[in-house]
Amino acid sequence: MQVIELTLQNEAATIELGEDLALALKAGDCLALSGDLGAGKSTLARAFLRALADDEALEVPSPTFTLVQSYDLRIPVSHFDLYRLADVSELDELGFDEALSDGICLVEWPENALAALPKSRLTATFSHLGDGRTVTITGEAGALARIERSLAIRTFLRQREYGHARRRHLSGDASARAYERILVPTEPVRILMDSARHKPGPILQDGKYYQQLAHLAEDVIPFVAIDRDIREKGFCAPDIYESDLDTGILLIEDLGSDGILDADGQPITERYLESVRVLAHLHAQPVTRNISLGSVTHHIADFDRTAMKIETSLLLDWYLPWKRGEKASDAERHDYFAVWDQLIDLMASSEKKLLLRDFHSPNIIWRGDCSGFDRIGIIDFQDSMIGPTAYDVASISQDARVTIEPDLRDAMLSLYCAERNVLGAFDETTFRRDWHLMSAQRNCKLAGIWVRLMQRDGKPFYMKHMPRTFSYLEVALQHEALAPLRDWCIKAGIL
Repeated sequence: MQVIELTLQNEAATIELGEDLALALKAGDCLALSGDLGAGKSTLARAFLRALADDEALEVPSPTFTLVQSYDLRIPVSHFDLYRLADVSELDELGFDEALSDGICLVEWPENALAALPKSRLTATFSHLGDGRTVTITGEAGALARIERSLAIRTFLRQREYGHARRRHLSGDASARAYERILVPTEPVRILMDSARHKPGPILQDGKYYQQLAHLAEDVIPFVAIDRDIREKGFCAPDIYESDLDTGILLIEDLGSDGILDADGQPITERYLESVRVLAHLHAQPVTRNISLGSVTHHIADFDRTAMKIETSLLLDWYLPWKRGEKASDAERHDYFAVWDQLIDLMASSEKKLLLRDFHSPNIIWRGDCSGFDRIGIIDFQDSMIGPTAYDVASISQDARVTIEPDLRDAMLSLYCAERNVLGAFDETTFRRDWHLMSAQRNCKLAGIWVRLMQRDGKPFYMKHMPRTFSYLEVALQHEALAPLRDWCIKAGIL
């Protein structure tokens, strides 16, 4: 059992700890709050709930008489007070197991039902210390690591004079990154990016794991470097106010909350077209291969054969077994990668510039009050590479998260080509062929990612995108250059 020991000088520090824990705990966590009357258990529970609700005025009545109060928040929370519990069996009647299965349980006076509480629980033990208190938190390593990370973020803020800022959950994504809103009275909202260094996975090829083979960012250095490059070229990416490159914590500009979809989640034509226009001008810029950050230099990797093939392997390794109930045969794998080798050979003469890799609706901010290129805010570009410019155009014109109808797709492609033709030498025929190739590559990858997110990461909601992914793949395979891949997909029972 591991331990975190804290000294809280006053009630404000206890409230801050409640906020920090609200950003660390997840569904399935049980936090037992132990200590004498007045030691701070209720203060912490109240702060935790208000932070999770993002409501400073949230009523948090004591559950002393009701025994449990439930809150339907971003993560459901049940606040138990077991002081009046007559028998451990009553905990079942209160729905404790059900509450824990899809939410967080805060438990005051846990001593009255220790035998019924999960062994994996966290326990925060409060003791008086002058005008303040000490808190000792015990629990399993994984849960304590989440708490320690949240406390490290508070330390990062404190060292930069934001120690008393309110922290509120903003979002997480399909990766390990998380984002918070940092709120200081009378000051603009700032965004905290929490991106700890990626832990290595299993070795797959040439002594490297997937992230290395696919050239995925393993720390925040690529984000900071690409951000600088994009801004220096006259485009809109977040200003970075504070950073700790070693721990992977950044305090950055809030570009706004408007996206390029309407209230019903449908594409707004003007905003998609403007995004493509910005993309065309970005692609017309010369490539900056090495970006210096003072003590370190970030080298932008090529979207090379290895990266393209390791991504397309997700179709074989995850989608195909899920679809058919059996793995791809050795012959199928051999033929599949032989097809991709042929397709990748075709791109030897393709135009290659900075590709952002995930240029689609979740990563584009609409800034309607701005003008020119500043109307399009670009985020989530840490995995950028040097590769075929058609990849980014395929990414937005076949948005993975929303259906793009053919008319809008064609309008985006026509606008991109028109802008590029005005800006300088541009081979439209080769580009349009590459659009189909990159569309196929991207959608083969996505088909595997959706299954991996469901099966490995417990995120089944991404599977709703699967039908769209295959409708996009069908379009990609219409080009004559993709005939070998289409034939393989038909033979494998994918199409």
